[in-house]
Amino acid sequence: MNDKILKTIKNLERNNMKPYYCETKEEALSLVKELLPNGCTVSHGGSESLKESGIISLLNSGDYNYLDRSKCNTRKETEEIYRKSFSADVYLTSSNAVTENGELYNVDGNSNRIACIAYGPESVIVIVGVNKIVGNLDEAAERVKRICAPKNTVRLAMDTYCSVKGECVSLSNSDKPFIADGCSSPARICCNYLVSAQQRKKDRIKVIIVNENLGY
Repeated sequence: MNDKILKTIKNLERNNMKPYYCETKEEALSLVKELLPNGCTVSHGGSESLKESGIISLLNSGDYNYLDRSKCNTRKETEEIYRKSFSADVYLTSSNAVTENGELYNVDGNSNRIACIAYGPESVIVIVGVNKIVGNLDEAAERVKRICAPKNTVRLAMDTYCSVKGECVSLSNSDKPFIADGCSSPARICCNYLVSAQQRKKDRIKVIIVNENLGY
């Protein structure tokens, strides 16, 4: 582990989050399997990191009560899964950024993901590649505006400024845009913002840092 990872782990512990370190995504998958009790109710947020690390395939193994929104046929069914996820035993997600100060930074459109990170599920497991570790919250906000949002809008085929230009419109309007500055598109995915700092419930949030690039 380099100094940046060690500092992040130390500060996650200080903030009452349980850190883990894995060299590879395969190790992370094995760890997640250890952390998931057979038969538990599990759900997750949208995440390329979960796909790349094989966790979505694990959830489809039949060993869990998997609240799988991909099988929903209507928006109403999807919304029902979102609400049921608040009662899940375990919620899996990645994070848009993790600061060296031990903070998680996440931005959402529907905001079901950040809602479950903040409250509801008994346990939250966050899988992040080293590419998502940043120095501070300013760097986290910039990472979303330059990397996360543009790539996710392309993946989701959303008609936004950043899907075309490759960065948030706020970056062209100011040297240091306010954290919530952005476009006015109805397809905007940067609607609500969550910083997870010191937690009241110790170790409810578990952060698995993987020494590989995962997601974006």
